[in-house]
Amino acid sequence: MPGNSSGYLFRLTTFGESHGHATGGVIDGCPAGLSIDYDFIQRELNRRKPLYHGSTERQEADSAEFLSGIQNGVTMGTPIGFLVRNTEIRKSDYDNIANLYRPSHADLTYTMKYGNTPVGGGRASGRETVARVIAGAIAKLLLKSAGIEIHAFVSQVGNVVADSDLAGADLSFALQSPYGCPDTKMEQQVASLISEAELNGDTLGGAVTCRITGTPPGHGEPVFDKLQADLAKAMLSIGTAKAFEYGLGFQSASMKGSDYNDQLIVKEGKIRFLTNHDGGIQGGISNGEDILFRVGFKPVPSVKKPQSTANRQGETEMISITGRHDTCHVPRLVVIVESMAALVLADHLLRNQSARLENLR
Repeated sequence: MPGNSSGYLFRLTTFGESHGHATGGVIDGCPAGLSIDYDFIQRELNRRKPLYHGSTERQEADSAEFLSGIQNGVTMGTPIGFLVRNTEIRKSDYDNIANLYRPSHADLTYTMKYGNTPVGGGRASGRETVARVIAGAIAKLLLKSAGIEIHAFVSQVGNVVADSDLAGADLSFALQSPYGCPDTKMEQQVASLISEAELNGDTLGGAVTCRITGTPPGHGEPVFDKLQADLAKAMLSIGTAKAFEYGLGFQSASMKGSDYNDQLIVKEGKIRFLTNHDGGIQGGISNGEDILFRVGFKPVPSVKKPQSTANRQGETEMISITGRHDTCHVPRLVVIVESMAALVLADHLLRNQSARLENLR
């Protein structure tokens, strides 16, 4: 099945299914000499775990095993192979709906394309994102050495929207919050909303907002590999992602050019911008300002409420999905958004360095 790789110079290929023996990946193109912080990688994996009320009861250890590419804690410049073993496999959870297509899942489309539907969604399951987080953590280590950092937070769950924008959001609070929220008020509202949805046998979606700092001007490869285009593809590859916008996004559609434009000034001998409506990217290339974007996610499709569906014989039936599923998965998506952003930025960092070397020849 093609489509399992992401990136050009910093390239990740993932493997594994939700209820298979393991999930993992291979990172190709990571430079030699990068120190690997295993504790940091585990902390990143822990951020993806279901640690709040309303998340799945499936509890995996999520401990990464590195098979190649690292020696004495330092990358060798060769492919980095890793895996995470699945220990909480329960295929029996799906026995009662094995003959049914779950609404808004990939069951029907996978069957149409491949002739079968993997148990628990297979590659379409959120379990697949474990490999992204491990690779993203290594990409973050590479970016940190270049002064680039990535931070995201939950900016919306259901009808609860954060009061703070990126400029005013307390990202240190969000990092400690089990719900990924920027303040106590939103955290309490989200916790209450998730509890209500769970009680009603329903689920919730939301949005994650991300800020990338320290990116120098010049990252991005027009015209088809624009930085925002690669970020959009990376974010929309996340299973339940439905929307991507950077800078002012859809708000810009209702503005006049004179109000929207990021006007330039010269301050202390440097060209700067009065605003950052373009979200740090112009012409598909980073301009040195913070890169700002937001990703919208649909509600978890596994709902307990009875819904209409079709069986494999082509007959209409009713379905009610039980088992171990998130009522709201948005808090767990924060680290995944950061990880995918890190993979894109690491790739463009290496591409930019490569282009400079070519120009020197």
